[in-house]
Amino acid sequence: MDRNVGGVDRFLRGTLGLALLLIGYRNREKTAGTLAFIAGSDLLATAVIQRCPINALLGIDTCGRSE
Repeated sequence: MDRNVGGVDRFLRGTLGLALLLIGYRNREKTAGTLAFIAGSDLLATAVIQRCPINALLGIDTCGRSE
């Protein structure tokens, strides 16, 4: 699989993912908290593996170079 998440995009996904995980954990009894936790998990995962299926579908590559 080719990487398509890098640079600032990766940093923002990681930061926002961690923030949403924290918000979701603190509000875990509410539906919005559960949704925030799920969204944060997805953002953090895409930042770690540097691959986003939506970016691939739309043809977006923020890596800057092909590996």
